[in-house]
Amino acid sequence: MLDLSKLAGQMHGLSQHLTAEAEANRQRLQLGMKHLEYAFDNQNELVQLQQKWRDRILFANATPVEPLHTCIDIMVPPKTHTVIATDGSQIAPNHHEIAYCYLLNIGRVVLHYGQNKHPILDSIPEIFYRPEDLYMSRQWGIRTEEWMSYRRTASEAVVLSELAIGATEKGKRDGGMGGWEDGKTRRQGEKVEANSSPSTATLERIPTLAMVDGSLIYWFLEQLPYDARDHILPPILESWKDLRKAGIPMMGYLSASRSIEAMNFFRLSACPHKAPDCMSFCPNQMDKIPCKLFEGLRDSTLWSTQLKPGQRSPLWKSNSRIIELYGDQQIYFCYVHVGTEIARVEFPQWVVEDTEMFEESLGLMLAQVHKGYGYPVALAESHNQAVVRGGDRSRFFGLLERQMIKAGLKNVGTSYKEARKRGSIA
Repeated sequence: MLDLSKLAGQMHGLSQHLTAEAEANRQRLQLGMKHLEYAFDNQNELVQLQQKWRDRILFANATPVEPLHTCIDIMVPPKTHTVIATDGSQIAPNHHEIAYCYLLNIGRVVLHYGQNKHPILDSIPEIFYRPEDLYMSRQWGIRTEEWMSYRRTASEAVVLSELAIGATEKGKRDGGMGGWEDGKTRRQGEKVEANSSPSTATLERIPTLAMVDGSLIYWFLEQLPYDARDHILPPILESWKDLRKAGIPMMGYLSASRSIEAMNFFRLSACPHKAPDCMSFCPNQMDKIPCKLFEGLRDSTLWSTQLKPGQRSPLWKSNSRIIELYGDQQIYFCYVHVGTEIARVEFPQWVVEDTEMFEESLGLMLAQVHKGYGYPVALAESHNQAVVRGGDRSRFFGLLERQMIKAGLKNVGTSYKEARKRGSIA
């Protein structure tokens, strides 16, 4: 039980620390804006410097692919559209439970706007109990709990592509065009049925967006052995390819992003050395080095000074080394003032290369944020469908217990430790 009276004495120190940190962040922001203004006029030189010395730079930094002063208003999306999202939750394995296993629950959401269709709001549970599921990761020094979260990430991507493709295929059967590419092809001059006009065909195309909660850059892959990566990344990339073939754009949405990839680009102008050769001049990046003038300043904080509600920042290309494993599916991102915060949104390269698809996707995303009062409603609902609450956990283990007893197993129950933790003696 938390003793609030004992905790209250520590609040004063915490408030003083937060006040000092806020002042330091204000100073860092002023310094960051000066370097941003410098980069406005010297962007090409900084990009060339970055490309020339990229193999010698030891910190993650992104490359702007549009002028840094870009602030573009996001288009209003069409009233008729579809948004698809997935999210995941789990029950972690516990040796003190009646059986050592874990469960993944993937929430699925398909929201149809202006189409007079019922939404999809459900989840897909899957239980893992085989030895290869529980103990395979230990050969790489990965705990089962960690491996479970990695598999959940892959499952979210696979379910998203299956759900999106299934939804668009149903749309085609119902008379709509369902996919993005099909509508685009029609607009470019393919034959239209005799009893329909080009305008009707255009209206039949239903803009669709697939969304995931979080980054498309899976940073955790950097620490995984190659064999472990082969179990996680290939199904994700294959799912993205399926979405690309179906002409369905996808997006990763990050609320309260802590990323500093864009800020690290401005460290190039702050470098006092003749070249940004970190390996020669600053091999230990944990030290206090000269270019860390605005350490702690987030990308979102800087762009909050540049963007108005409903605007996006310039596009950036991530240079994370893990993306080298993605092949031709490079990751781009930008920051969007959604009204309540500066959100980071990420796209695969093939979405960004199609300007119309990219702009339409941003419009659909912003509409989702407005409908969700500050957060995309499809992502919020997919989380609600996925989350495993205390009552769900109890019912799961109750069902498992009945099944084990039915199978003739004896001494079925939790450990004495787990039983005692759930009830108090006092």
